[in-house]
Amino acid sequence: MRTEIEITMPESWAEITLRQYLDLSKELENYKEDEDASTAVLLYKLCGLDPDVLNSISSTTYNVLKSDLAKFMNITEMPLQRIINIDEKEYGFEPNLSQISYGAYADISKYDTIQIDNNWAKIMSILYRPLLKKHLDTYSITPYDGKIDNDLFLDVTMDIHFGALFFFVHLSTDLLVYTLNSTMATGVAQLYNTISLKNGNPTQQLLNSQMEILQKLMK
Repeated sequence: MRTEIEITMPESWAEITLRQYLDLSKELENYKEDEDASTAVLLYKLCGLDPDVLNSISSTTYNVLKSDLAKFMNITEMPLQRIINIDEKEYGFEPNLSQISYGAYADISKYDTIQIDNNWAKIMSILYRPLLKKHLDTYSITPYDGKIDNDLFLDVTMDIHFGALFFFVHLSTDLLVYTLNSTMATGVAQLYNTISLKNGNPTQQLLNSQMEILQKLMK
């Protein structure tokens, strides 16, 4: 007797929260040397495919699922969303990083690197703060008061997190190539150099850190 199984594959990172992503990354770390186990974890966590059911599907279906997962997880470079909505409240991304407050700078500088890990929600809580007012393309946000709401950003979806991450990647590239001698570059580059590893190209380090996670996911 043939049984039909409906498998739902995520269509975008807007369906995955940071909490889910971190949980998935942690789980995959346990099986990093086992490709089949990693695939099983992905299918279970992202598609709800029970291991017992997975063992019963055909090899053709299995390979199609692996291919679809790889395509989905390979699309991570997304635009920065300057204003986001969390629980019906608007938050704005720090509008002028060259004039970021010392408190915000100091708190971000506590972290060795910028990458999506267990510290990322804290960094996002510093960079995204409640909106005060907005007009057309300009807006202002509440001054940084040192309060960090880690849990708030754990339930924000990965399209927003990836947008912020790649903003830093591209900004680092632009600063290194075009504006290292300008006043803005001095202030902003200091921030990025502080939270990057000390040796080597900062942009490459950012990419390497994040791509290491993604490569594990894309097995």
